[in-house]
Amino acid sequence: MFEKILIANRGEIACRVIRTCRRLGIWTVAVYSEADAGARHVREADEAVCIGAAPAAQSYLDADAVIRAALQTGAQAVHPGYGFLSERLALVEACARAGLAFVGPHAQAIASMGSKIESKRIARAAGVPCIPGYDGDDQSVQRLQEEAARIGFPLLIKASAGGGGKGMRRVERAEDVAAQLSTAQAEAQAAFGDARVLLERFIERPRHVEVQLLGDRHGHLVHVFERECSIQRNYQKLIEEAPAHHLAPAVRQRLFDAALALGCSIGYDSAGTVEFVLDADRGDEPYFLEVNTRLQVEHPVTELTTGLDLVEWQIRVAAGEPLGFAQGDIRQTGWAIEARVNAEDPAERFAPSFGPVTGYVEPQAEGLRIDSGIDAHSTITPYYDSLLAKVIAHGASREVARLRLVRGLQQLRVQGLRTTQPLLIDVLQHPAFQDTLVTGFLPTHWPAGWQPQPALVQEAQAVAVAAWQQAQAACDDRPMACLQAWRLTAPVDGPGRSHLVVGEGAQCANRVLRVTAEGARVEADATEEFEAAQWLLRRLPEGQWQAQGSGRVWHTRAQSHAMQVWHGGWSAQWPVGLRVAQSAAADAGGHSGDSVCADLPGVLSQLLVSVGEQVAEGAPVAVVEAMKLLHTLHAPRDGVVRALPQALGATVPKGAVLVELAPAD
Repeated sequence: MFEKILIANRGEIACRVIRTCRRLGIWTVAVYSEADAGARHVREADEAVCIGAAPAAQSYLDADAVIRAALQTGAQAVHPGYGFLSERLALVEACARAGLAFVGPHAQAIASMGSKIESKRIARAAGVPCIPGYDGDDQSVQRLQEEAARIGFPLLIKASAGGGGKGMRRVERAEDVAAQLSTAQAEAQAAFGDARVLLERFIERPRHVEVQLLGDRHGHLVHVFERECSIQRNYQKLIEEAPAHHLAPAVRQRLFDAALALGCSIGYDSAGTVEFVLDADRGDEPYFLEVNTRLQVEHPVTELTTGLDLVEWQIRVAAGEPLGFAQGDIRQTGWAIEARVNAEDPAERFAPSFGPVTGYVEPQAEGLRIDSGIDAHSTITPYYDSLLAKVIAHGASREVARLRLVRGLQQLRVQGLRTTQPLLIDVLQHPAFQDTLVTGFLPTHWPAGWQPQPALVQEAQAVAVAAWQQAQAACDDRPMACLQAWRLTAPVDGPGRSHLVVGEGAQCANRVLRVTAEGARVEADATEEFEAAQWLLRRLPEGQWQAQGSGRVWHTRAQSHAMQVWHGGWSAQWPVGLRVAQSAAADAGGHSGDSVCADLPGVLSQLLVSVGEQVAEGAPVAVVEAMKLLHTLHAPRDGVVRALPQALGATVPKGAVLVELAPAD
């Protein structure tokens, strides 16, 4: 067994490998880029070496830098994880030259399966069914157009190298082949350095099912059952489970037989996965898709249903140990479902979300496992994959696992970022999740793209408004201010009312906040439809607030010019601020006698009056900019401007006198 392993990866998978190594007593070495200096995997490893700048090409994809780090630290083996260099011959060959063990299959297996064209040829030779199509060496436009016409439409153009949906295009008509071919080839060349493509008949309702293989260097090869990976977006997996749902036993056995036949034909000797497409319209007829010669992201569902630690067996096999079991020794128990939590906004076409993680809480519950690459000290950068964590649930049945997973996603708290949690929850709770799953699940059930329920957005905005005002009171520098739970901006002896604006762009809304001894009531301003709600707010540690009302419990806190709000796995943040300063019926801090005061800290961006000018009650007199919004202040009564104590552009605290008034003549 190895004494020290270098992990040539980052994030969730690096932390995952560290966990097994620690259990086995193996010392770990992390590598990191300059952008990842404070990353969780760096802090959890026993040693860490910086291998380059933030871009992956200058760090995590630099095989020579990885080898130097391994030799420098005395590591005996390199574990590549998934992605980056995990299926690159450059790393395998560099390890061999340096006398280091590579925790993965032999070089020829990687080389042969790294090309979709070559892997299909090998699969056919092993008797594994393949999707009808073309994978020939003639890559001329003319030949590809001829083959496209032969295959028929719709068809799929696929890059020979790589995956993740890159270099993949669906073609509906013959006249579109040339243009789509050009785009796919250019994308493949840019992403993988290989412009070759193959053509396949497009399967209208495909399922994505894969078989886990595990082999050693003594000629033993077993399958570790199958996984369903059909819930995807843009050919990228979102939810995976084991076993596959609604899969006939005969089809399942065909998948096992085909995967083992292919694995034996190339002498596979590590953990790997054979992926299949099943045609749901043809009785789940299976077709070979590809082989991933590495650990899969979704491996935890196999581990939870079999009790095997796949990372451990990768390491043991790489160290020359034989598998300690035969096919008949492997048992599958219960059901496991995994959801990938990414730093993406599903309501904005999965736009990436970057920045610091301002809070992170993992749920703790029976049958729940969290594989994460972040913590409360992490910062998400634009340089790498958006995966934050995987929430995996295991139970005696699919329904038990599903319910546990929903609860886990609701309880997982990632503050400061938009994540895919609410979409994942909606998928798991959708009635169609009980049916046969196909890769078109998302576009079928959310054809215009997923969006949160409008009522949920409105409620979150109401919470943001109520908590914002409470936070303003808590920030009041008067000693007794924070002791008045519902004082806010209201007089001690009566209710207060403030007009506020929350959000920006299309989600911008006006709200009226009424404060009483019983709580904060949020209503719509003007004619907007909104179901008013009463909120009871409670102050929590670290500047957080809890809002209870409408049958839900929300949490919120001010962060970077905005209010963060979260509940049940759904989160958002919006700027909030006073829209109109009220007179006697509103905030006593806004207008005091003959003065107009700042209702909140900010920058005095506009002075709308001059000394000596006569103003009428309600006239705008000044504008304070705060939280990216402009807050207009108005004259509390008729009068004449006597003084302007603050300079234009000055940063003013809450309560600062901006305009002094004298009685009108």
